[in-house]
Amino acid sequence: MVRCWSAHKNELVMKLVSERHVKVSDDPLVELFVAQTSGPADRTLLVVHGGPVWDHTYLLEPLLGLGGERRVVFADLRGCGRSTRGLPGPAHTPAAAVNDLSVLIDELGGPVDVLGFSYGGMLVQRLLVTAPTKVRRAVIASSSILPVTSDAYAGYAERDARLARLTPTPEPDGPWDDDRLRRDAVTSAALNIWRLDLLPHYLDVVNQVQFSADWANAWPDRSHMPPARPHQVVEELRDLDVPLLLLHGRQDMTFPAALVQRTTELIPAARGTVLENAGHMAHIDQPDAWLDAVSRFLSAAP
Repeated sequence: MVRCWSAHKNELVMKLVSERHVKVSDDPLVELFVAQTSGPADRTLLVVHGGPVWDHTYLLEPLLGLGGERRVVFADLRGCGRSTRGLPGPAHTPAAAVNDLSVLIDELGGPVDVLGFSYGGMLVQRLLVTAPTKVRRAVIASSSILPVTSDAYAGYAERDARLARLTPTPEPDGPWDDDRLRRDAVTSAALNIWRLDLLPHYLDVVNQVQFSADWANAWPDRSHMPPARPHQVVEELRDLDVPLLLLHGRQDMTFPAALVQRTTELIPAARGTVLENAGHMAHIDQPDAWLDAVSRFLSAAP
């Protein structure tokens, strides 16, 4: 049975032994908010959230379950959560965000294992190709190494039905704000999880997130936002031979699960785990199986 986040939030957060800010850039000045569990430094797992308008908190559960066994480090990206906000628009780029993570890894005494979720999964791909010696293993969760084609969800009746039931909110007249992002996350909840019986739990998780509109306002036209996924990333990852886990929900409505097998066929060092009855937020739909897949991968012999 899934535990209620609000009832157990204090219990979970108490497992975090430290919360701090780490300076990762002088020009502009950027400090990342970092929360971490106890655990051996040589078994560090750095967690990179998605969005990039969310913060790290929606990934605390179930990953805090690895605390003690591993030092689990959650970081808010620049412009997100409790990290530095109010930066100039051009400061919000995938390259800048990845450079922040690279500096943070040095501060943590890297190399480290890394888990990137959704958009964070694409940032981790960029980290792998720009600073491969800083990553031991990487989990690409609810994300994709291959691009998503325009017809990827053709004929997916349940996705079409859930989309049809959405009540879209009108586009803002002015800049995005944090509350608008929260409303969008609530409105699209049924697209992000598969098990609708868990909807109240998921909305409780969403309500704990500190949404940040900095990235949305920096790139209001997402078609002009610099791509997070590096060019020719398949070829580069294939040459690196870094162990990769592609962790996915079968019913993901953002990144098709079908891309997992195709990717593992192209990158020998990649393995795939696709969880049944799980959507984009697979760690909400199937927390025990999701955490077990992460733990098994990180503990496997090289």
